[in-house]
Amino acid sequence: MKTIAFFNNKGGVGKTSLAYHLTWMYAQMGVKVIAADLDPQSNLTSMFLDDDRLEELWSDDKAHTVLGAIQPLLKGVGDISPPHIEVIEQADNIGLLVGDLALSSFEDELSIQWLSCINRNERAFRVVSAFYRLAHQAAVMREAELIIIDVGPNLGAINRAAIIAADYVIMPLAPDLFSLQGLRNLGPTLREWRTQWSERFDKNPQPSLALPPRNSMQPAGYVILQHSVRLDRPVKAYDRWMNKFPTEYRRAVLNEPLNNVPSVNEDPHCLARLKNYRSLMPLAMEARKPMFSLKPADGVFGSQGKAVTDCYWAFNEVAIRIAKECEIKLPQELPLSHLA
Repeated sequence: MKTIAFFNNKGGVGKTSLAYHLTWMYAQMGVKVIAADLDPQSNLTSMFLDDDRLEELWSDDKAHTVLGAIQPLLKGVGDISPPHIEVIEQADNIGLLVGDLALSSFEDELSIQWLSCINRNERAFRVVSAFYRLAHQAAVMREAELIIIDVGPNLGAINRAAIIAADYVIMPLAPDLFSLQGLRNLGPTLREWRTQWSERFDKNPQPSLALPPRNSMQPAGYVILQHSVRLDRPVKAYDRWMNKFPTEYRRAVLNEPLNNVPSVNEDPHCLARLKNYRSLMPLAMEARKPMFSLKPADGVFGSQGKAVTDCYWAFNEVAIRIAKECEIKLPQELPLSHLA
């Protein structure tokens, strides 16, 4: 079982859309996936589910959300509850851990208990590891091979608890100054979190308590999203920022020497450069399916049909690339149901 988090402290880069589409792509490849929405904005959940279902799930007792599962721990009356796993109607090998707008109420408790781990406080370790244990329990219940985590665009305590639950971290970037600055902020923070978690790991007073591994949060690469194209080439103004990513990724994230840094086209850490399929996204949201699965019945006409096919192969390629980097086992024969 592998866990991947998609993380950038700069919002609006397409992070949630990437997590959503890769969840669907892996599902179409025959991989059982848990999609864990640990962003208090719950955007991943709203991409999967319509308003009527959301209204049912976001009832007063919160029993069917991520927050509901950790409520006993928050209230001091027990540990996490067995999670509700929402099975996606059109893909029964996708299980969703439903996000909750009230999850932000967990922030202060996580901050306090992160510090208390140093004092070998058992409850502190239960709180800090809650997301990890919740996601893994869901994966065991569903016999899932992959957990995909979506988090919010910040460096707060909720994201720290979510990110330490991940084996690998992938950074979605937009070709602009803000994403470049995001890398400069995110890289040192990830290294600091990894160091701090390693220091805490050995202080756990309850050896039987399942904890995120000491060496979690390994950087697996970056994906560049939402660049405009003309004649299949990025708009020239964006080249300036994309060409800075290989150097900044090595400096800020990997803390490596900057000798012989390749161009973005040759950078092995650049997992993909995905186009912005602007005309397809509204149709996908309406149909509650990924852009690469849209059909004429969903409103796809003319040149959009080619865009759907191009979109499929783009996400197929990046999914295979990520699987290789993150040691995800894929079926030997990958189904191509979208072409049926």
